[in-house]
Amino acid sequence: MHHDITDLRRFYYQRALGRVVQRILRARLCALWPPEGTKGMNVAGYGFAAPMLRPYLAHARRVTALMPGPQGVMAWPAGAPNHSVLCEDRAWPVDTGSIDRLVLLHGLETSDQPSVLLAEAARALGPGGRMLVMVPNRAGLWAASERTPFGFGRSYTAGQLESQTRKAGLVTEWHGAAVYIPPSDRRFWLRSAEIWERTGTRISRVLIAGVVLAELSKQVHAPVGPGVRVHVPSPLEVFGGMVRPRPEGERALEPRKTDRQ
Repeated sequence: MHHDITDLRRFYYQRALGRVVQRILRARLCALWPPEGTKGMNVAGYGFAAPMLRPYLAHARRVTALMPGPQGVMAWPAGAPNHSVLCEDRAWPVDTGSIDRLVLLHGLETSDQPSVLLAEAARALGPGGRMLVMVPNRAGLWAASERTPFGFGRSYTAGQLESQTRKAGLVTEWHGAAVYIPPSDRRFWLRSAEIWERTGTRISRVLIAGVVLAELSKQVHAPVGPGVRVHVPSPLEVFGGMVRPRPEGERALEPRKTDRQ
């Protein structure tokens, strides 16, 4: 089951609840990866991560919004040159190892082949690259509500997400949660969202978040087997073709060539 680009755009840009969620998730992302720290980096997002990427447009070397084919694509950002592209789970139009920061939002839980998607993400990540995955929390209220994008596809616990990403060669560097308000349009919850976020991060065992977060890096294995042997020549090999020095006295006693003739 895949999202529709029209529904996603309506939720995040037109619905008050979606704008609050956008603000919450973007704040968590920017706290983890400050936009000013991405100067010279390539930043990308897969799924519907465009709302999260706007702060990086002014700082990163390149920002790309990768949107899956079954979902559809929209021009982004509005009123500026387009940074979005339509692609498939297994074939992103990016070079291997070219992405420094990658965000997955509404991409993993709806993918028909999540293992293939994670393998493609690992391919695209460069040395020292980081990826942040945002998925619905299986134990939260948001995964049980079909009135928001977090009620579609698979939901995860932190352990399930870590297990699946580990199989793709990705290592969990940090995990957390976000969106502690219920999926409600009531003004009380919308106005108090920031208070619930601050409270939820402190007593997360009591309050159940709607979104699971995990920051991942690519695991690079050391080469296995015999290495390439390096031949270091000995001093005798280096000076083998040179005439051995003689004492000054011996050279003085040696007859000259003209004398021999």
